[in-house]
Amino acid sequence: MTPMKTYQELVDENKSLRSQLDEAAETLYAIRTGQIDALVVEGNNGHELYTLKTADQTYRIFIETMNEGAVTLNENGLILYSNTMFARMVGQPLSSVLGVPFAGFIDPDSLADYQLLFSQGWNEERKVELNIINLYHQKIPCMLSVKSLDLDEGLSLSIILTDLTVQKETQQLLRINNEKLEATNSALRLSNQALNRSNDNLQEFAYVASHDLQEPLRKIQQFGDILNQQYGELLGRQGQDMLVRMQSAAARMSTLIRDLLNFSRLTTPGQHMSEQNLNELVGGVLALLDLSIQEKQASVEVGDLGCLPGDATQLTQLFQNLLTNALKFTRPDVKPQVRVSRQSIAQSELPPAFQLADPALSYCAIRVQDNGIGFQPSQAEQIFGTFQRLHGRSEYPGTGIGLAIVRKVVENHHGYVHADSQPGQGATFTIYLPE
Repeated sequence: MTPMKTYQELVDENKSLRSQLDEAAETLYAIRTGQIDALVVEGNNGHELYTLKTADQTYRIFIETMNEGAVTLNENGLILYSNTMFARMVGQPLSSVLGVPFAGFIDPDSLADYQLLFSQGWNEERKVELNIINLYHQKIPCMLSVKSLDLDEGLSLSIILTDLTVQKETQQLLRINNEKLEATNSALRLSNQALNRSNDNLQEFAYVASHDLQEPLRKIQQFGDILNQQYGELLGRQGQDMLVRMQSAAARMSTLIRDLLNFSRLTTPGQHMSEQNLNELVGGVLALLDLSIQEKQASVEVGDLGCLPGDATQLTQLFQNLLTNALKFTRPDVKPQVRVSRQSIAQSELPPAFQLADPALSYCAIRVQDNGIGFQPSQAEQIFGTFQRLHGRSEYPGTGIGLAIVRKVVENHHGYVHADSQPGQGATFTIYLPE
């Protein structure tokens, strides 16, 4: 039986252990900072002494300040030197990692990759990505960079460990985001397919509207003309009046179908976007409206409108509808005056309601001003709706689609249209388009 130690013996033993512990701590610190160049480890032949060359002191001081882990191994794979960062990575005190096999910190699933790296790293610089494990058996993905070092005892192996945890988490996040993006793109492709089917149906409707629906109306008008010519006297005044109303209704229906057809063709942006000479487009519209201009004794002034990227057909529809409106809604006994102008504007001058799709683009304002009957400011948005009319058909003919076409053309060209007016003071339509 071991004899009981006295109190003084315990105190002396405690002092001795403390002294040894302090000495060990100082030794480890000295090794780590390069103050001494030797380390005793237990090898195959018992305890062995390893000394680092004095020139390696700078190397050790350098890697101690690195954000990467760093270890130096002997030919048996034992850790001769470790910086503080590696000890932190594996969650152990520095004293616990010195003199132990480095393979003990390798994830079993990565052990084969490490053994290949260890065998080849003596002859050539190598890199491999594998997992190490910490004190809590958690896997830490790392990039191991291996290079041999010439020490007093011969070659040793230097391994730099770069923690890839953040990189892996970022890659995982990117994969998740890419999967979400792919799902979104798939949904978008399905939406586009549905939109294409809708456009196909719309084109089919356009064909029906332009042919199948117009044909019966032409028959009604033709038979009405025949009835009026051959049997007009027999129908009497009331019968003739009903016949005129029938033909008038058929003509309005034909015009409405034509306008609907024009509007339906504007559901997608222009298919032939190119630089357009606006003065040439407006000149063509004025030629079509020449008879109406002469009848109204109207004055139309067109400034230098320059060029803009756009679809010629759609822009022609835009100006035709705006100029037709200016010549239609005139005041009695007042000769119509219409002015078309263009002005380059700064982005700060764009209307607050206009949400910029690309703030880097420059814009211009095209204004169509008239001296007609005008309208209430509260109706400035209403007039752009489909089938919206502010006046009776008997006063001003039309289907109420013209300004809806104007807005659609402007939107297809990534622009904005705004109307200003007061009753009896004319109206100004301003179109904001990218230059």
